[in-house]
Amino acid sequence: MVDQATARTTVAASPERCFAVATDFESYPEWATDIKSARVLTRDHAGRAVDVEFRAAAMGRSTTYVLRYFYGDDPLRLAWRLQRGDVTRRLDGEYEFLPVEGDPDATEVVYQLAVDLAVPLPGFVKRRAEARIVHTALDDFTRRVEASTG
Repeated sequence: MVDQATARTTVAASPERCFAVATDFESYPEWATDIKSARVLTRDHAGRAVDVEFRAAAMGRSTTYVLRYFYGDDPLRLAWRLQRGDVTRRLDGEYEFLPVEGDPDATEVVYQLAVDLAVPLPGFVKRRAEARIVHTALDDFTRRVEASTG
């Protein structure tokens, strides 16, 4: 069963700055709590990362997975889809960076994640883990963006 979560927060930085931090994958281990390494495997014609391999802490162990990123025509949206993973069958998501009207230095960040684990877990454990992933990701992201703009 696929579990999905969406969370929102407002960040004191421009949408462009948020996008720049979100697409600087090699820096994730410096600020994303559970990410131990990030390695860009392929890039597109514009030099943007397409396939990125991550090693992360998950449920008391280490996991490795590869995400494929999609940029589309909207520079304020970043989506990803799981290509392969050792404990996940699905790890798909999206960041959306929405300008806050009247404040060019504020962004509403919408983070969506859909997860399906390869290992069976009780529903309440999966929901708790999912909530932790989403909120940790947004909290870590917010700290990084605001620290790098201030």
